[in-house]
Amino acid sequence: MTEDKKHGSALLAGLALLTSQLSINIGAAVAKHLFPLIGVEGVTAYRVGISALLMMLVFRPWRTPLTWKQGCNVAIYGSVIGLMNLLIYRSFSRIPLGIAVAIEVAGPLTVAVLSSRRPRDFAAVCLAVVGLYFLLPIHGQVGQLDPVGVMYAAGAAVCWALYIVYGKRVSAMHGGQSVAWGMLAASMFIVPIGAWYAGAALLTPTYLLIGLAIAVMSSALPYTLEMVSMRTLSSRTFSMFSSGAPALSALAGMVVLGEHLTLTQWLAIGSIVLASALTSLR
Repeated sequence: MTEDKKHGSALLAGLALLTSQLSINIGAAVAKHLFPLIGVEGVTAYRVGISALLMMLVFRPWRTPLTWKQGCNVAIYGSVIGLMNLLIYRSFSRIPLGIAVAIEVAGPLTVAVLSSRRPRDFAAVCLAVVGLYFLLPIHGQVGQLDPVGVMYAAGAAVCWALYIVYGKRVSAMHGGQSVAWGMLAASMFIVPIGAWYAGAALLTPTYLLIGLAIAVMSSALPYTLEMVSMRTLSSRTFSMFSSGAPALSALAGMVVLGEHLTLTQWLAIGSIVLASALTSLR
């Protein structure tokens, strides 16, 4: 591949990842409206279950059987997707979107830092620590922030780090097929949980239509775009592009949900975004 083609592929991969982040955050803002109606578990079941169905129909991954190693990686990848969705939605139900994602982005930030030993990474870690200090409920200024919501976001951060690691492993397969198998694996334990909590309310036609929109915006489209990006971008570069997620989430929460953050919280989010971007500067 020529140098121009490499740059072109990297640019397209970056645009695909940016599009996926915008789609995820708009979908998250829409999903939060459904939490009081069918619960976090029900909304997660919509997101994962409908996405799995759509992607199985579109990509028909069974045409390319998996090896034992691929199957294990896809099973872990899918399980991480399901748990990450459930944890971050639980966090959204308790704290603002922007703050939850700012904490969650510690996952890809950790992946980026562990893959490099450059001096600027130490500065990035310091920036992230400062940002998290002003977001987490560990001092009087943020006493109103729900600590349980923070813990859910921290759990989602761990899942996001694992998602990058195992997503990179399965990205060698066809992108759409990888995600389809992964979403099927995720749905096998998330959908029963959602059905148990929400019951027959999941079959309400209006809720189903909103669930379809959430599934497309929050999972089917972005995960496919991310898998395409992973085939071109390194894990570190992928993590850098993901660094803008907290700011995008905060904006989505403000515009769609009316979640207005304080100046201190915006500065803290900016510090985390800068830390994530700094780890991947060349």
